[in-house]
Amino acid sequence: MTNKEKYTSVFCDTFGITTEQTAGLEYMGIPNWDSVGHMGLIAALEDTFDIMMDTDDIIDLSSFEKGMEILQEKYDVEF
Repeated sequence: MTNKEKYTSVFCDTFGITTEQTAGLEYMGIPNWDSVGHMGLIAALEDTFDIMMDTDDIIDLSSFEKGMEILQEKYDVEF
């Protein structure tokens, strides 16, 4: 499984959505991605990629695409 597939899978599993629904997905764009859902997402991403995200990055992760950008630039996760 590629890192992109793992990343997408985390979103799908956390929010109960399909792969197609991840494109363009933004924080608060669906009912499950509220503040509680966001923390579940962060925990799942940290577990999946064996990282510990900084508070600023957790706050900045505001969309599906922005999350990939943060993980690639700050945590050396290649997509």
